[in-house]
Amino acid sequence: MSDFDFDLFVIGGGSGGVRAARVAAGEYGAKVGLAEDDRYGGTCVIRGCVPKKLMVFASGYAETVDEAKFFGWDIKHGSFDWHFFKDRMNSELDRLEGVYRKLLANTDVEMFDQRARVKGAHTIELANGETRTAKHILVATGGRPIRPDLANAHLGIVSDDIFHLERLPKSILIVGGGYIGCEFAGILNGFGVEVTMYNRAAQILRGFDEEARGLIADSMRTAGIDIHCGTSIVEMALESEREKVPMPSHSDAATGALASRPGELNEHADVSRAGAQGPIWVKSTNGAEKYFDMVLFATGRVPNTDNMGLEDVGVKLGRRNEIKVDEYSQTAVPSIYAIGDVTDRVNLTPVAIREGMAFVQTVFGGVPTPVDHLLVPSAVFTQPEFGTVGLTEEQAAEQEPIEVYSTSFRPMQTAFAERQTRVMMKLIVSKATRVVLGCHIVAPNAGELIQLVGIAVKAQLTKEQFDATCAVHPTMSEELVTMRNPTRTA
Repeated sequence: MSDFDFDLFVIGGGSGGVRAARVAAGEYGAKVGLAEDDRYGGTCVIRGCVPKKLMVFASGYAETVDEAKFFGWDIKHGSFDWHFFKDRMNSELDRLEGVYRKLLANTDVEMFDQRARVKGAHTIELANGETRTAKHILVATGGRPIRPDLANAHLGIVSDDIFHLERLPKSILIVGGGYIGCEFAGILNGFGVEVTMYNRAAQILRGFDEEARGLIADSMRTAGIDIHCGTSIVEMALESEREKVPMPSHSDAATGALASRPGELNEHADVSRAGAQGPIWVKSTNGAEKYFDMVLFATGRVPNTDNMGLEDVGVKLGRRNEIKVDEYSQTAVPSIYAIGDVTDRVNLTPVAIREGMAFVQTVFGGVPTPVDHLLVPSAVFTQPEFGTVGLTEEQAAEQEPIEVYSTSFRPMQTAFAERQTRVMMKLIVSKATRVVLGCHIVAPNAGELIQLVGIAVKAQLTKEQFDATCAVHPTMSEELVTMRNPTRTA
């Protein structure tokens, strides 16, 4: 008879926590409990990857209709019904949450639909005051978006709120040019919203490849997104609390470049007042003053470690309040482990799942399995998409002499439709070993492409092995195996 209520207790019902719980229970026969105070599926399924990708799909159809006429189709533009789409999206999220619950139930994981915190090295305290004991505790509480330290920041929304809007705004200011801000800029622009972006840095998508960042910024501006780099908010307030400045005039959909693009909102998608009762006045660092129907803060995320009792029991936290762990996801308290965004290592859903699997193999499988965070492919669902794996040109050049193979062109489909959209294929190659150190793709469906290229980069294939692969013609991706001469060296 065990001295504990559970062999494993997981705090957090996101993708990583659920995977660890059900594998420990289903494959290793562990007695497992799991507590989740919100919805099962976590950020990715409920308020991140999945609903965001559905929104990306939805926002692209107006452009598809525009292209169709060049291919002989007489398709008329309609209007976008946010309420219809939102109901369909929520139904899908409900279905997916049900799948997560069923997976746990089928492996006899005991679920606690309430908040839990760490009370001791082997003790968990539930929100209702009850306690449970476990031989091992796994913290998988993820992260959350934050607002900047700015007066009246509560008037703006964060990324979690986007999926719950009762109505779409006619104009929005997105503060922050990271991947979340850029993704929602493209989505809302596709829905017919007038989108302005303030980005504090000199270019969007800080930390990604410079050439790719530049092409994506150009594409966003061409689509009608008003990007202001080197700019942030100085003040913001409700219209009623400030002296009047000229109010923007909207067309039926949006103003400026968007007015000529038929992705307008229908009569059921009125201006939203979520986050503020009335237009929001914003003054920026460049001195401009303007009103927006909505302000979205895409200014970063932090780990969910507040009021978890972690430091009280000896778990060490880092500068951003992330849980400090070793290569096996073990904290300073031997019985307590942590995975996923709460550790602030590589904040991607597939990585959290792999960390959960490695934890189970280490603790319950008896096979110490370190987590591999090297050469993780990822995608940014801007429009066009951005897929990346390995080192950027800038990172690689600091490390060793390199060759850069890069090409940018108008792909067949969009060129035929008389659009100016360009794509980019780029390989970073070590001069010494000829190994491909990085690949960066800006193109439609770049996320699908980088998954496959990621295998080759992870396997440390050489440029010559890429070249020895026959091209698939006519495709955009054939450029990855036909670029014979370096664009530049560094």
